[in-house]
Amino acid sequence: MSETQPVSSSSALVLFSGGQDSATCLAWALERYERVETVGFDYGQRHAVEMAARLTVREAMARALPELAGRLGPDHVIDLTGFGAIGETALTSERAIEIDARGLPTTFVPGRNLVFLSVAAALADRRGLAVLVGGMCETDYSGYPDCRRTTIDAMARALSLGLDKPVPIETPLMGLNKAQTWALAHQIGGRRLVDLIIEDSHTCYLGDREHRHVWGYGCGTCPACELRAAGYAEWRGG
Repeated sequence: MSETQPVSSSSALVLFSGGQDSATCLAWALERYERVETVGFDYGQRHAVEMAARLTVREAMARALPELAGRLGPDHVIDLTGFGAIGETALTSERAIEIDARGLPTTFVPGRNLVFLSVAAALADRRGLAVLVGGMCETDYSGYPDCRRTTIDAMARALSLGLDKPVPIETPLMGLNKAQTWALAHQIGGRRLVDLIIEDSHTCYLGDREHRHVWGYGCGTCPACELRAAGYAEWRGG
């Protein structure tokens, strides 16, 4: 790791999974910040396709938004496989996607966003990046409590206290449904960005890259695919 870099108020670290939401957030950040870096987390996901999609989307982003490509800095991957083993969810082990006794889907990884944000804040501090950007959303989501506005606000305050400096967390999708997320991508990058998200991003919980739909690749039946498909249909029909 290099020495700590000076903080720029026009810089951001995007929590980047390679899915629709994080791809939209990366484009959003490139519009607003002069220097943007990305961070991904290997927490033992069942499907390696998610990690592969990250690099594909990053490379395609430079082509989709050539006027902003110079702002895209390095990517970082953090090994959190030990953490992922704690959760033992449908995303990290062979387990059916269903609703558990708490009313949460078995795709919920307990504390995932809390850990991600803590690690990202430490990396941003080292890299001199002023803002964290995440794709958390409390409008169209699967009931995950760590996606709520109150959770993110509490984390921002805790990180600011722990690092003894402001740690703003931007969540541009927080109040948007999936149709509005598609619309935001189109607003930022037009059809080029929408096509990138359709062809290269990955959201399907089952890791399906064989079945191509008008909204992208996926099984079409898992909660993530259903949200993405419904949002696309609403956006195109609106």
